[in-house]
Amino acid sequence: MDSSTYKRYHIHGYDTRQLLDQYLSDEPEMVFGEDALIFPMKSLTKAFSAGHIKGDILLDLSIGSLVHHLYSACEFFKDIIVLKIQDRCILELKRWTDKRTGAFHWGHVGKIHVDIEGKSHRVEDKEVKVRSAMQHVVKCDIEKENMTEPIVLPPADCIISAWLLDAICKDQDDYIRYLRKFSRLLKPGGHIILIGCLGVTYYTVGKDKFHAFTYDEDFVRKVLEEEDFIIDECKVHKRTSVSDLIDYKAIIFIVAHKK
Repeated sequence: MDSSTYKRYHIHGYDTRQLLDQYLSDEPEMVFGEDALIFPMKSLTKAFSAGHIKGDILLDLSIGSLVHHLYSACEFFKDIIVLKIQDRCILELKRWTDKRTGAFHWGHVGKIHVDIEGKSHRVEDKEVKVRSAMQHVVKCDIEKENMTEPIVLPPADCIISAWLLDAICKDQDDYIRYLRKFSRLLKPGGHIILIGCLGVTYYTVGKDKFHAFTYDEDFVRKVLEEEDFIIDECKVHKRTSVSDLIDYKAIIFIVAHKK
């Protein structure tokens, strides 16, 4: 398939439940557990446990209706505000936060997190904390100057963006523009945490292929530094999964703070 025919996440949308089933579920055929679940969760737990990243407000700007990357964050922030481009992602998240029938099962993620932390608290207790922290799920328009218009968000202590820039950017200029827009939501000295795929060109949801922006570690480092961020940590995890659903080479986890 010609890459110019690939669909775009923020333009065409997709079945977010199908994305979760294919890339983040506990189904036997789901081969991305090490790369998409365990590596990011371990990295986030370590980053937060160092004690430097904390505060009142965490903004989440991530693809789909992900939850797993917020399990460790809920211990260090009073409120998690989740921004979503697609209504269907909001509905999927609200099913889970409100414990509605048919919500995606994240129980396997709770078990992974408890094992990573090495603590004795129950998985159910952890899920209660995450749900309680992320009661604000807000629709956003990434093309508007104020993405949450008419709502004006308070400055955030931290932003997590997992795989969203990969999905919405068509080129380097897009990446710089959106990262700059995200960074305006931060307090001075605030942290940004980026999780993404290196060397990716497409990903598949159901029968459809979607565009992904191709970049490498050097590019991300350069952009952050040029946007007045100081990089605190950068990890690259080489691909372990075998699947033609997506063609990434590695997962990047990078933490930086605003000067």
